[in-house]
Amino acid sequence: MEGWSAAKRPAGAVLEGRFTRLETFSPAAHAARLFEACAGHDHLWTYMPWGPFSSATAFRREMTQLCAQPDWSYYAICDPLTGHALGKAAYLRITPDHGVIEVGGITFSPALQKSLAATEAMVLMMRWAFANGYRRYEWKCHAANLASRRAAQRLGFSYEGIFRQHRIEKGRNRDTAWFAVTDTDWPALSDAYRFWLSPDNFTADGQQKERLSDLTRLVRVSSDPAL
Repeated sequence: MEGWSAAKRPAGAVLEGRFTRLETFSPAAHAARLFEACAGHDHLWTYMPWGPFSSATAFRREMTQLCAQPDWSYYAICDPLTGHALGKAAYLRITPDHGVIEVGGITFSPALQKSLAATEAMVLMMRWAFANGYRRYEWKCHAANLASRRAAQRLGFSYEGIFRQHRIEKGRNRDTAWFAVTDTDWPALSDAYRFWLSPDNFTADGQQKERLSDLTRLVRVSSDPAL
């Protein structure tokens, strides 16, 4: 590709929005609070390769190992007022030479789920990737995880198919659903996010006027047939 230069590798930049703040995940600083926020909700780990966790110590140990992976970059999704971690997400499969990066390892505590902060966190991560030279932004999940597939489609990721018998996790087969956004999709998606997150899109009691899925439907080049 003429004029192509490699994308930048994530280097721990703080990503700040109106509703949330993303900072490099520190097991010492974030693990205990996030474990507390997720405690009693073991279903959050059903489709993860790891968890559930019996203690904050066990969760911190796992996050220490995950954060040490050289080709992953984990973020804590924090309440901007308290600084407490309410979720986590990571850049995975970071391939700057080809401009490909994946978002994954996503865990939203009940306090974060279905909130403006949750959507904004995903937007902030995608915005950083495209601003720093990435051409393709991927989302993969267990094919049985329909909630994750719905989330990807709502955000405007285009469905790309199923990798059958892709992995074995927790002693079970995993088929993997693939989604992606490309840099050609990004300008229109960015406008959709900006409109949806605007205060003008919400009533005085916090109800959305336009659904994000309706705005991103115009950008997706393919839809998930399971939804």
